[in-house]
This record gives sequence, structure tokens and C-alpha cells, in this order.
Amino acid sequence: MNYKTPGAYIEEIAKFPPSVAQVETAIPAFIGHTDKGPRNEPTRISSMLEYETIFGKAKNEAFTFNIVAATANTPRTVTATVSPSPFKMYYAMQMYFANGGGPCYIVSVNGYGTNPSLGNETTAGSLLFGLKTLEKEDEPTLIVFPDAEFLAADAYQLYNQALDQAAELKDRFVIMDVVGTVAEFRLGVTKALKYGAAYHPKLETVLTYSYDPAIMVGGQSLEYWKTNDSDLYNLAKNAMESKKVVMAPSSSMAGVYAKVDSTAGVFKAPANVGLNYVVAPTEKISHEDQESLNVDPTAGKSINAIRTFTGKGTLVWGARTLDGNSNEWRYISVRRFFNMVEESVMKATERFVFEANTANTWIRVQTMIENFLNQQWQDGALAGSKPEEAYYVSVGLNKTMSAQDILEGRMNIEIGMAAVRPAEFIVLRFSHKLQES
Repeated sequence: MNYKTPGAYIEEIAKFPPSVAQVETAIPAFIGHTDKGPRNEPTRISSMLEYETIFGKAKNEAFTFNIVAATANTPRTVTATVSPSPFKMYYAMQMYFANGGGPCYIVSVNGYGTNPSLGNETTAGSLLFGLKTLEKEDEPTLIVFPDAEFLAADAYQLYNQALDQAAELKDRFVIMDVVGTVAEFRLGVTKALKYGAAYHPKLETVLTYSYDPAIMVGGQSLEYWKTNDSDLYNLAKNAMESKKVVMAPSSSMAGVYAKVDSTAGVFKAPANVGLNYVVAPTEKISHEDQESLNVDPTAGKSINAIRTFTGKGTLVWGARTLDGNSNEWRYISVRRFFNMVEESVMKATERFVFEANTANTWIRVQTMIENFLNQQWQDGALAGSKPEEAYYVSVGLNKTMSAQDILEGRMNIEIGMAAVRPAEFIVLRFSHKLQES
């Protein structure tokens, strides 16, 4: 500053170095159909109440009833059969929040009057159109499709497009359900495998299907029986509520990701965690069954099993991406940790755009990133007994840049990290210890 007038002047000297702020890691975007609300407009919510206020309730399901009159030896009975609709968003949100979910985005592509469709990026009301609208949102880090099961084989194209988006933006991860058979799913999903994970089987939940109080039972509405035959009313109501919602696991897993990230960290594998609101998986998977799911020697596409264990309940028993044969990107926690660091560092280094590409700037950038990675190491995200074993940051002339790079305005920064990996196989070795004389 050039001082021209006599007097006292204040100058503030910056003593604190620039820092890297860690981005959020578990902000899912649910793409599907809702009762009401804005269409094809990613909307942030943070609670089930907020969802209901903006997007409404579940679709009332269709039930049929069988009423057996009482006899001298048996009481009157009512059984119900449900034909579930393809719209799972409301139940997905219940499972998400029950399993630890927090803030998330809803992309409502259409209402309940039109069945879920694949469409394309220009077909308003389709799931692919909804996925396209998500590209412009920076905060979401997970992608979930609660209604994908209805698409059958078309779900594979939807998942492939979502994986492509994750690979292009490098800041999100796709949680998938196994649609069709495991073999069909593995054959159909082929893109950017390290950016997604799949879970199997479906889950029987404690949730009950929504129904219209005016639903017809034995020729009259349920409301009619409430005032004219309370016994029949209660029998019919209990028959409907005995039918539990069966859900694909992706929404529950989004909640698990959020819970593990907030309690342990994104570097912790989202596995060996109990699922809430779950009675049991619809298919019992044994140790031997899981061998072919976890390790796919042909295509390398790992499927994470959800299993029931005696005395422990229903647990997530897998932590692999679809790229299960890759030594680098085999584990969900490693891929998502790199996503977090890459996004955090990229945002932090944007402040240095148009700064002088000189040694002084390089030192500031290197120190900023090293401080961030040192904190990650202290938190347990990086392996190594000392910082130099856990990470390195390199930037500078004749290190990561040539003179030509500097002339062309490029600052190249190389970062290496030893991310911790889950102990997937714990081997206990026993031997006889010889008796000592």
C-alpha cells in the first residue's frame, strides 16, 4: 500500500494457511415416482415429515379379501391378498431414515398415474430424464432408484447410465439392487463398475402397505363395517396389515452408508451392520451360497449379500464394489474415500486458479493438502505408522511439471494415499502346543 497522508493505518496479516474442507459423503438422491411435489427438480429434504409435506404418502394398494363365515366350531376369518404397485419411493424413504439416513435429495419424475419407465434423457417423466437432471447438482454423493425393479431388464441400462454419470463427475456412487437373476444382472451391468455396488436379496420389512379406508370388503366399504360390524372391520384391517412390504435393499443401504459415515467415517466399510425395520431377507443365503456372490471369477462383478445370523439378526455381509476383481477398487470404502478426498481437494485448490504458478504457490498448495491428509491419517483413514508411509503430495518444476506446463498455465499436483482396507477374511490359525517338561 502506498501511504500518502500522515496518520495511523491498520494492516491485517494472514497467518493461517489455506485449508481443505471435507465435503459431505452420504447425501443420496432418490429418483422415482411420488404422490405429489415438484417434478424433475432435485429437492433437498432432511426428514420423513418433510418428505410427506412436499411429496405426499404412498399409493393406496389393491387388496382382495376372502371372508369365511363362522361355524359352530370355528370363528369368522378374513384373509387378504395384495397386488403391490411398482411405486416404492415412500417405503424407501421410511427404510432410509430408519437405518440412519439424514439429508437427501428427491427427484420426482412423475406421479402414480404412470408406471415407471426408462425413457431417455429427453423424455420428461422417465427415470433417465430424472437422472439427467441430477447432473447439475453438486451435493448428492449417492444415487438410488427405488422403482427400478419394475423396469426388469431395462434397469440395467438405467444403472449403466448412472454409473457413467458417477465416473464422469467422480463425486458420486451408485447403490444398486439385483434386478432379475444374479446372472442376468451381471450380464447387463457393464459400465464403470468401481463406482457402484449391488445388494441381494430383497427384504421383508415391518412396514405395512397403504390402503384406502373406503376399500371394498364383502360388498361394502371398510368404513361401513367400522360402524356396522366392528368385528369384520378389525378382521379385514388386520388381514391387510399382516401383509408386510417387501423392499429391494438399496434404500436401506443408503441409510447404512449415512450412519457409518457419521459415526465412524467414510473410510469404514458399510458392512457387518444390522438393518432396522427388517424381519428377514426373502432368501436365505448360506456361507457356500455367498462364495459365488462375493467372488465372481468370470466377470469379477461382486454382489454383496444380506444375511441372517442366529442371535445377531439381519446383517449386511459384504463390502465390495461391482469391480470385485480389482485390487485397487475392490472395496466400497476405498472408492468412496477417494471420491471424498478428490472432491474436497479439488474444491480447495480452486482458490489458486490464476495465482502465480511459482514455488511460493506450490508450497502453499502442498502444505494445505498435506495438512488435510495428515488429519485423515490421524482419524484412521490412511494406513502407516507415520505420515510419510500414509500419503505423499508432490508439486513443482521437474517433479510434476515441466517448463512447458508452466508456460501453458498448468499446475500438476500428484497425491498418493495408502487407504485402509477392510479385514474381509479373518483367518484363525490353531496348532497344538507341545507340553514342556
